[in-house]
Amino acid sequence: MNRTDRLYALVEELRARAPRMIGAGELAKHFEVSSRTIERDLLALQEAGVPIWAQPGPGGGYGLNVDATLPPLNLTPAEAAAIATALAATRSMPFAEAGRSALMKLAGVMAAAPKDTASKLVSQIRVIQGPGGPGQPVAEVILQALIDPVAVELTYRDALAHETRRVVEPAGLFGTHSGWYLAAWCRLRQAPRAFRLDRIAQVTLTHEPIIPRSLDAVLPDLPFEVAEPALR
Repeated sequence: MNRTDRLYALVEELRARAPRMIGAGELAKHFEVSSRTIERDLLALQEAGVPIWAQPGPGGGYGLNVDATLPPLNLTPAEAAAIATALAATRSMPFAEAGRSALMKLAGVMAAAPKDTASKLVSQIRVIQGPGGPGQPVAEVILQALIDPVAVELTYRDALAHETRRVVEPAGLFGTHSGWYLAAWCRLRQAPRAFRLDRIAQVTLTHEPIIPRSLDAVLPDLPFEVAEPALR
């Protein structure tokens, strides 16, 4: 085992033992190297930012803070290609830029061989884009409103280009064949309403806290057929 592989394996061994500690001697025996080599390896990992802590003395050893680390990401080429294709096919979705950023992060932690295979597979796939999506500022404001949660004030342009200004309480987002929508309680209409994201001309946070409404509770009042949640 070369040193790079041993460093990865050391982290995984500590992760498997967490929250228990393991001594350098036991690690040295496991990896068939000297205790001094293990100590140098662990020091290198600590200097690289891996949250490994040490407890000296009898009964001491090394431990890993698993809450501050992630296990290795082992996507198959087909899985990586599926994610890339899904993002390309739904480029009009809200937070598309965040999706592209997430894909770059996934690619950055994949091993070289499966990443090269995934890239070759993706190069052989083409998708047709759906309807245009919302501008990035609109998507970001809505995302923040859903996270906080707070009411938003928006300027909405209907199919006839008539604009209205209203305050709504966001419940969630849903996608259809014609585009993406914000489902919300509209204070102007005093009822649930759906707002197509590419027709929202402007949106601002009110910073007024709201009691979150369930998207599943709002959708039955809207004239749309909505299929699966984004993640089960």
